[in-house]
Formats: sequence, structure tokens, C-alpha cells
Amino acid sequence: MFLRIRYLAISLSSALALLLMLCLGAQNLNNRHALKIGTSTIAPLPSGFLIGVSIVLGVISGGSTAALIIPPPRS
Repeated sequence: MFLRIRYLAISLSSALALLLMLCLGAQNLNNRHALKIGTSTIAPLPSGFLIGVSIVLGVISGGSTAALIIPPPRS
């Protein structure tokens, strides 16, 4: 159980660090795109930020999946 919590904490903290670096790096980008989701559009965001957010979500989902499929320790 402790190993699963440790894996989740490591993946969440690394994703948070990646998101922080992404937000700091995407402040001065001028080329911005707006995505259409259904009938509405989101605020114009830099394309690098959109790609970076998808990578951060992949780190979170991969880390949580790895934490869930760890076999329980045998006594």
C-alpha cells in the first residue's frame, strides 16, 4: 500500500513540476491558437502550452496506472 502511495506522489509531484515549468516558459509566446470544442471555442493559448498540458496529463495517467497495477506484496 505504501509503495502505491509513493508512486502516486512521485507522479503527481513530477507532473506539477512539469506544469510549473510549462507555465513559466509559455508566458512570452506570441503565436496563439484557439481550439473549437463542440460549438464553443477556448481562449487563445500557445500551441506549445496545449501540447505540454497533454504531456502532463499523460504523466499523471501513466503514473496512476502504474501505481494501480503494482501487485500486492506476498507475505
